[in-house]
Amino acid sequence: MTTPLEQSPFGPRVYLKREDVHELGSFKWRGALPTLEAYGDVGTVVTASTGNHGAATAWAAKQLDMHAVVYVPEQMSTTKLSHIERWGGEIRRAGVDLDEAKDIARAEAESQGLPFFEDGAELAQYEGYSQIGHELLDQLDEPPAAVVVPVGNGGLMCGVGRAVLDRSPDTLRIGVVAAAAPVMAESWEAGHPVRSTESATFADGLAVRVAIPLAVATLSEVATSMLKVSESEIAQAVRRYSVLGIRAEGAAAAALAALPRVPKVEGPVVLIMSGRNIDEALLARLPELYEA
Repeated sequence: MTTPLEQSPFGPRVYLKREDVHELGSFKWRGALPTLEAYGDVGTVVTASTGNHGAATAWAAKQLDMHAVVYVPEQMSTTKLSHIERWGGEIRRAGVDLDEAKDIARAEAESQGLPFFEDGAELAQYEGYSQIGHELLDQLDEPPAAVVVPVGNGGLMCGVGRAVLDRSPDTLRIGVVAAAAPVMAESWEAGHPVRSTESATFADGLAVRVAIPLAVATLSEVATSMLKVSESEIAQAVRRYSVLGIRAEGAAAAALAALPRVPKVEGPVVLIMSGRNIDEALLARLPELYEA
């Protein structure tokens, strides 16, 4: 499936790469399917997720006649939980955040002799996500001046950034993290994984506390800069999309939130619109987040 590239109202040369239009409502299918295919005939796969990755893993497992066990934090999006269930994923609640759920899931997979699918740590994911970069380059009439990508665990930026670097090396490749979950930006700045205790962002797709070494190493090669956006800026970007009739989750809105900080460039700027799976209750709370 090729997703649309649409001109936006956010600037005369600002485009949206609409990864939200897939039936899963996010880009994660692009990495889950090739990863599960690479596992071969294993029957069951274990993963951990705040939602979109879990739904994509369950979706891919269904295509391949496999079973997906998805560990999730105790508190998470009801919309994303329903997507995991819709595609047949077996949900297990564990841990206060993604990284605690991931530790428990990994231990369970090892004890059962099952593959553990760590989101953002599989080269097959990066290759799948690189197709987004190739598509947007093919869809534009000229090379983009900048591509702006939300960064949670970094896998999306690793894939898109690699494709853009290989084919259009002069294009700025800008990653965006939540300031409340800064570990990937801080790791990129340090050139190696750093420790962080912060992941308190309402944008659950960005709520990463522990950096993935493979992603950090790849980001050091493909990202030209990393920006941090506040909770208020993300909330306002979600609202700006909503006014246009576009449903955007917090992580997807991060690229738009960072747009005022993108250097002035001559040429198209592409924002990766990564997903639409946001709870109605959270949408209703956005005004109180503007001043966060």
